[in-house]
Amino acid sequence: MHFFSDNATPVCPDVMVAMMAADRADHGYDGDQWSARLNGAFSDLFGTSATVLWIATGTAANSIALACLCPPYGGIICHDEAHIAVDECGAPGFYTHGASLMTLPGQGAKLSPDAVTERLRAIRPDVHQVPARAISITQATEYGLAYTPDEVAALGAVAQSEGLGFHMDGARFANAVAHLGCHPGDVTWRAGVDILSFGCVKNGGMIAEALVFFGDRAEGRAAEAARWRKRAGHLSSKGRYLAAQLLAMVEGDLWLRNGRAANAAARALAAGAERRLIHPVEANELFIRLTAGEAAALRAQGFDFHDWGEGAARLVTNWSQDAASVQPLADALRALAA
Repeated sequence: MHFFSDNATPVCPDVMVAMMAADRADHGYDGDQWSARLNGAFSDLFGTSATVLWIATGTAANSIALACLCPPYGGIICHDEAHIAVDECGAPGFYTHGASLMTLPGQGAKLSPDAVTERLRAIRPDVHQVPARAISITQATEYGLAYTPDEVAALGAVAQSEGLGFHMDGARFANAVAHLGCHPGDVTWRAGVDILSFGCVKNGGMIAEALVFFGDRAEGRAAEAARWRKRAGHLSSKGRYLAAQLLAMVEGDLWLRNGRAANAAARALAAGAERRLIHPVEANELFIRLTAGEAAALRAQGFDFHDWGEGAARLVTNWSQDAASVQPLADALRALAA
């Protein structure tokens, strides 16, 4: 049973059907009828006018978004365990042509407005230091915690008052919204987010993510991002297949149903993990205390997962699982405790 990563999950059948429906001649690149529907579909989803680009990978989505918000001499404030800082091989610096990541600590991999403000106040207003130009947060965080609408809005207020762009890495956005039970607009544009990297692959997609631009500068930033996408080699000649995946996700709320399913499976595992939990389970990731011997015992039973430093492990559930399907691991975790 696989709990290593939601990147390795099968493609959701609804997404596959949508791709098959797009498997006919149309215009190339993003001139097709499916790509043309993205703005309307995402505007309906978020309850505001949005401009949307498809892109193949989350790393490219995050990095191109940040390139639209931060010049080469600028800095991007993020958590010191953010995906853009730890797991993207310097891609944000590559795409921005040299922008710096200004990392900060924070419980549960969350940024706090006070920490961001303190960091900003420490930057001298001269040419010798890197000026902050953007804030980037991950929803849900690297430890599976969801920023509430108020928490996002508090950071959005700092960004607005300081003239900073505000980016959200939403690789697991569906899981966060499913946990919060809020409108997706409440944790994005209403809270000051300028650009959202809307995750699809981890939630049942094949090869597709969305860059969603909000606000008065949405069209201009999207046009700039389209240039970055082409220059970076991410303008697929048959973009309709990417657009079709995204439309399948958002036009019928599949994105939210899949997020809820993964979260429910995670809660079932949490019930078996009991006191092993290191962080609250709010999305589809569990971080648990596990000795090397216990980890070996679980793997011998056919469970795979990611070691998370010494004495800990990360378990990730996905859209194709439910409480019943993950029960064998929950039972195995209980047996370890016994």
